[in-house]
Formats: sequence, structure tokens, C-alpha cells
Amino acid sequence: MRRRGRFADPIRRQLDLFLEEQADLVDECDRAIARYDAADRSDAEELYGDYVDLVESATEILADMRDRYAAALADEAAEAYEAEFNRVVAKRLPRFALEIENR
Repeated sequence: MRRRGRFADPIRRQLDLFLEEQADLVDECDRAIARYDAADRSDAEELYGDYVDLVESATEILADMRDRYAAALADEAAEAYEAEFNRVVAKRLPRFALEIENR
């Protein structure tokens, strides 16, 4: 049996809210990677850069969401929450997880 994390419910709700409020950004990430995948070699580098910029924007939004919530917690709880949030993002939204720990 797998044990749920201490912050599983608020993190689930936060990520649901992110996906709802940032649906256009997430869709644009999908379209950008599709354009990159379909590009010829001469356009690929620029299109990949466009994709990375979109992913960075989304990651920044997630990190801001995480940090605002963590600011309301005691230090030890904030650290646990941040680590759990990052793990859940890595599982649920892996394209946005690569840089989230650095923000």
C-alpha cells in the first residue's frame, strides 16, 4: 500500500488549478514541441528554443505557486512541502520538473 504525502491534497488541488488556469500555456507547449518534432533541420534549433521558453514560463508559474504556499508554513514544513511538490510535479507534469528545483 502506498502512503499519500502530507501535502498530497493541497498539491493535487494546486496542480489542477494550474492546469485549468494555464491550459493555453500547456497547449502551446504541446504545439511547440509538435512544431519542433515536425521541423526540418534548419528550423529545429529555433523551434526548440521556443519550446524551452514556454516550458520555462510554465515552470516559473508552478514555482511561484509553490513558493507562495510554502511561505505560509513553518520552516520545516515548508521544506517538506517544497520537496513533495517537486516530486509530484515530476510525476504528473514531468516536462516542467527539470528546472523547478532551481527556482
